[in-house]
Amino acid sequence: MSDQKPLSTGSEWTFEQLSTYDETIGRLAKQFRLDTYPTQIEIISSEQMIDAYASVGMPLMYNHWSFGKHFLDNLKNYQRGHMGLAYEIVINSNPCIAYLMEENTMAMQALVIAHACYGHNSFFKGNYLFQQWTDADAIIDYLLFARNYITRCEEKYGVDKVEELLDACHALMNQGVNRYKHPKPVSAAEEEAMAKEREEYIQRNLNDLWRTIPAKEEPESKKKKRFPEAPEENLLYFIEKNAPLLENWQREIIRIVRKIAQYFYPQRQTQVMNEGWATFWHYTLTQELYKQGFINEGYMLEILHSHTSVVFQPDFDDPRYTGINPYTLGFNIYRDLRRICEAPTPEDREWFPDLAGSDWLDTLHFAMHNFKDESFILQYLSPKVMRDMHLFCIEDDDVNSFLEVSCIHDEPDYRTLKQSLATQYNLGNTEPNIQIYNVDIRGDRSLTLIHTMHEGRPLEEESTQEIIKHLHYLWGFNIRLKSVDERGEEREVYALSG
Repeated sequence: MSDQKPLSTGSEWTFEQLSTYDETIGRLAKQFRLDTYPTQIEIISSEQMIDAYASVGMPLMYNHWSFGKHFLDNLKNYQRGHMGLAYEIVINSNPCIAYLMEENTMAMQALVIAHACYGHNSFFKGNYLFQQWTDADAIIDYLLFARNYITRCEEKYGVDKVEELLDACHALMNQGVNRYKHPKPVSAAEEEAMAKEREEYIQRNLNDLWRTIPAKEEPESKKKKRFPEAPEENLLYFIEKNAPLLENWQREIIRIVRKIAQYFYPQRQTQVMNEGWATFWHYTLTQELYKQGFINEGYMLEILHSHTSVVFQPDFDDPRYTGINPYTLGFNIYRDLRRICEAPTPEDREWFPDLAGSDWLDTLHFAMHNFKDESFILQYLSPKVMRDMHLFCIEDDDVNSFLEVSCIHDEPDYRTLKQSLATQYNLGNTEPNIQIYNVDIRGDRSLTLIHTMHEGRPLEEESTQEIIKHLHYLWGFNIRLKSVDERGEEREVYALSG
């Protein structure tokens, strides 16, 4: 038993105690080689937490009516007991900003410091997707620039006009990211200076593109040239650069929404890994606090109770079931990886010959650094986790009028089950592949898009009409969307004219 005196024993907390716990947990985190940005802890009320929820968790978000609507919905549900609140929100920035609820007890503050300040923080700093796609040094400054710019636009052009534009941009956010081309990091100061340069550049290029009076007779080959020459996956980027009727302030707002969508793109690809990593480390670090005598049994019981709630996974036939809990799946895989390294079974040696018996810290850090959800599951989901979570597959196709349990957690189906689960986390499979294919620049300026079906899956009618409606608003001319199957045969055509 350790002779260490607990850092505190009551449920109330003070700022001095928060500082002491942060320092102690940080020291333990270094022993586990967690590399983090400096942390800025801020204490907020439950109402401020709901407000942060409503504005996608960002501290300096611009104004939009939908954030207010979400705030009131969340507030109503919270006051009626229909929803709980996260104990924290953490921002991928340098320094990393962690918001802790003032209503938390001291034991809970210790848990969320371990979870947010050292779990999420180290993931933001270490995972390759965040390193390639986000700039933690500049995001807060950029949000400040965006909020100020949109506020000036509201004053100059009217709130209704700005919100109408933001409605259209928000509807297309998931189609406003580059999936393969890495953006070059740009600081907020450079962003401000480049905004004016972009105005002149875009206007000059637009004039050339939409020139209606040819200077001289063009060769036939040039007249037939398609624009864009290659299909464009980033719809907002294409609209920003080429829409003929938009004013410069509207292009800048489209760019702001597009950049924020890009900032969140890595988070959408690493939900299981990120939440699992933070959950694994709050569990490990608080266990270490207890072993070394920094917290007592009462704190540990409260922490374990909260941890159990976080990783609770309802059964598939439970009314509360809404899908696989990413905290549970990620935590189970990381914890199982440690087990495979420290106490491998014959089955582990067969499935993971390079991991069984290896250094568990090396293995976990490698997994955190180099994968996203899809590849992480493919690489590390073990038969034991599949059995423990009772995973199975349901096949639903457009031919049969019934559902079929196509595989379960047993020897013949392990690989199929793992592949099927990993596929669910591939955004390329779950989001429609819609690309801009052609613009009739010599005729009626209509915009043609191609949707390529994945496994024969058609577009959802209502959301497709919404996409076309908002595209038409931004483009200003006819929109035509063709849905084709994997053989390139046209299956559906959606259009909006006028």
